[in-house]
Amino acid sequence: MAKRHQYLQGTGCPVERTLEIIGAKWKGAILYHLLDGEQRFSELKRRMARVSQRILAKALRELEADGVIDRTVYPTVPPQVGYRLTAEGEKLRPALLAMASWGRARGAGPVMLAAE
Repeated sequence: MAKRHQYLQGTGCPVERTLEIIGAKWKGAILYHLLDGEQRFSELKRRMARVSQRILAKALRELEADGVIDRTVYPTVPPQVGYRLTAEGEKLRPALLAMASWGRARGAGPVMLAAE
Protein backbone atom coordinates (compact mmCIF):
# COMPACT_ATOMS: atom_id res chain seq x y z
CA MET A 1 0.00 0.00 0.00
CA ALA A 2 1.37 3.42 -0.94
CA LYS A 3 2.20 5.91 1.76
CA ARG A 4 -0.30 8.75 2.09
CA HIS A 5 2.28 11.51 2.64
CA GLN A 6 5.23 12.27 0.42
CA TYR A 7 7.88 14.69 1.68
CA LEU A 8 11.00 15.86 -0.07
CA GLN A 9 14.12 14.88 1.84
CA GLY A 10 15.23 17.66 4.15
CA THR A 11 12.18 19.91 3.69
CA GLY A 12 9.57 20.97 6.21
CA CYS A 13 9.42 20.59 9.96
CA PRO A 14 10.14 17.03 11.15
CA VAL A 15 7.61 17.35 13.99
CA GLU A 16 4.93 18.40 11.52
CA ARG A 17 5.89 15.44 9.33
CA THR A 18 5.47 13.06 12.29
CA LEU A 19 2.17 14.58 13.39
CA GLU A 20 0.81 14.24 9.84
CA ILE A 21 1.00 10.49 10.40
CA ILE A 22 0.29 9.97 14.11
CA GLY A 23 -1.35 13.22 15.18
CA ALA A 24 -5.04 12.40 14.82
CA LYS A 25 -6.95 12.06 18.08
CA TRP A 26 -7.02 8.25 18.32
CA LYS A 27 -3.85 7.25 16.45
CA GLY A 28 -1.50 7.73 19.40
CA ALA A 29 -3.72 5.55 21.59
CA ILE A 30 -3.89 2.85 18.90
CA LEU A 31 -0.10 2.81 18.60
CA TYR A 32 0.29 2.80 22.38
CA HIS A 33 -1.95 -0.27 22.73
CA LEU A 34 -0.08 -2.02 19.93
CA LEU A 35 3.14 -1.72 21.96
CA ASP A 36 1.82 -4.82 23.79
CA GLY A 37 1.88 -6.80 20.53
CA GLU A 38 -0.71 -7.80 17.99
CA GLN A 39 -4.28 -6.84 18.82
CA ARG A 40 -7.51 -7.82 17.11
CA PHE A 41 -9.91 -5.08 16.05
CA SER A 42 -12.32 -6.07 18.82
CA GLU A 43 -9.52 -5.93 21.43
CA LEU A 44 -8.57 -2.42 20.35
CA LYS A 45 -12.22 -1.35 20.39
CA ARG A 46 -12.64 -2.77 23.90
CA ARG A 47 -9.53 -0.93 25.14
CA MET A 48 -10.67 2.30 23.49
CA ALA A 49 -14.38 2.28 24.37
CA ARG A 50 -14.95 5.96 23.54
CA VAL A 51 -13.92 5.67 19.88
CA SER A 52 -16.55 4.70 17.31
CA GLN A 53 -16.02 1.65 15.15
CA ARG A 54 -15.99 3.81 12.03
CA ILE A 55 -13.29 6.16 13.35
CA LEU A 56 -11.18 3.27 14.67
CA ALA A 57 -11.35 1.50 11.29
CA LYS A 58 -10.43 4.74 9.47
CA ALA A 59 -7.45 5.42 11.75
CA LEU A 60 -6.23 1.83 11.36
CA ARG A 61 -6.46 2.07 7.55
CA GLU A 62 -4.50 5.33 7.57
CA LEU A 63 -1.79 3.96 9.89
CA GLU A 64 -1.49 0.91 7.64
CA ALA A 65 -1.26 3.09 4.52
CA ASP A 66 1.51 5.09 6.20
CA GLY A 67 3.48 1.91 6.93
CA VAL A 68 3.30 2.19 10.71
CA ILE A 69 1.13 -0.90 11.32
CA ASP A 70 0.54 -4.21 9.57
CA ARG A 71 -2.88 -5.79 9.13
CA THR A 72 -3.31 -9.58 9.07
CA VAL A 73 -6.57 -11.27 8.08
CA TYR A 74 -6.99 -14.70 9.68
CA PRO A 75 -8.95 -17.34 7.73
CA THR A 76 -11.61 -17.96 10.36
CA VAL A 77 -15.38 -17.79 10.30
CA PRO A 78 -16.14 -15.01 10.88
CA PRO A 79 -12.86 -13.51 9.60
CA GLN A 80 -10.66 -11.97 12.26
CA VAL A 81 -8.17 -9.18 11.67
CA GLY A 82 -5.05 -8.50 13.72
CA TYR A 83 -2.92 -5.36 13.82
CA ARG A 84 0.69 -4.98 14.90
CA LEU A 85 3.43 -2.39 14.65
CA THR A 86 5.79 -2.58 11.70
CA ALA A 87 9.53 -2.06 12.15
CA GLU A 88 8.89 1.60 11.32
CA GLY A 89 6.11 1.72 13.91
CA GLU A 90 8.41 0.18 16.53
CA LYS A 91 10.69 3.20 16.12
CA LEU A 92 7.91 5.22 17.76
CA ARG A 93 8.13 3.16 20.99
CA PRO A 94 10.38 5.61 22.92
CA ALA A 95 8.20 8.58 21.92
CA LEU A 96 4.96 6.77 22.81
CA LEU A 97 6.32 5.66 26.19
CA ALA A 98 7.52 9.21 26.89
CA MET A 99 4.06 10.57 26.03
CA ALA A 100 2.44 7.94 28.28
CA SER A 101 4.75 8.90 31.14
CA TRP A 102 4.00 12.58 30.63
CA GLY A 103 0.26 11.87 30.55
CA ARG A 104 0.43 9.85 33.78
CA ALA A 105 2.35 12.67 35.46
CA ARG A 106 -0.37 15.11 34.36
CA GLY A 107 -3.03 12.95 36.01
CA ALA A 108 -4.50 11.45 32.86
CA GLY A 109 -6.70 9.05 34.85
CA PRO A 110 -6.69 5.27 34.63
CA VAL A 111 -4.27 3.96 32.03
CA MET A 112 -3.90 0.43 30.70
CA LEU A 113 -0.15 -0.12 30.78
CA ALA A 114 1.63 -1.18 27.63
CA ALA A 115 4.84 -3.22 27.69
CA GLU A 116 7.57 -0.86 28.81
